[in-house]
Amino acid sequence: MPEFLQEIDNSWALFLDRDGVINKRPPGDYIKTWEEFEFLPGVLESIKILTEKFGRIIIVTNQQGIGKELMTHEDLQNIHRKMQTAISKNGGRIDAIYYCPDLATDEDSCRKPAGFMAIQAKKDFPEIDFTKSIMAGDTPSDMAFGRNAGMKTVFINTNNTPVDLSVYDAVFADLPAFAEFITTQKA
Repeated sequence: MPEFLQEIDNSWALFLDRDGVINKRPPGDYIKTWEEFEFLPGVLESIKILTEKFGRIIIVTNQQGIGKELMTHEDLQNIHRKMQTAISKNGGRIDAIYYCPDLATDEDSCRKPAGFMAIQAKKDFPEIDFTKSIMAGDTPSDMAFGRNAGMKTVFINTNNTPVDLSVYDAVFADLPAFAEFITTQKA
């Protein structure tokens, strides 16, 4: 495993994708209501562990369901409010959630892999150092987002995708495997 995973302390920031990392990704659809949202197994406990390790935990998520008018900004904010409540009740912390409602076909989109959400996080939390940040996600656009911002990348392989290890800094089967590995490393 890469050495940077041994260096993590509260000066580091963790950027997490949402769908496919925190909650089950509905195939060919979007999470439009809280009732459709389902945490992946072990995620709540994992976020608690990661909260103890990282100084900042930020969610960055593409949500083109809004751009497609399948849901509203208010629908998404309700989902995120309830998700954060569940995470807090389990001892975890999310410092901020940034989302992009743009369609994949929009020009000048804020969608990952573009760096708009990373730039906003840096404005809101000036102490974030992208060289001491990790982007954990389950898609190539998540990894490109992290690389574009100068972050380390951790591929969360919840889809059992064949992985080219030269493209990512580290690969874990799921968020619990990543959190467990982090707890065994000495900072």
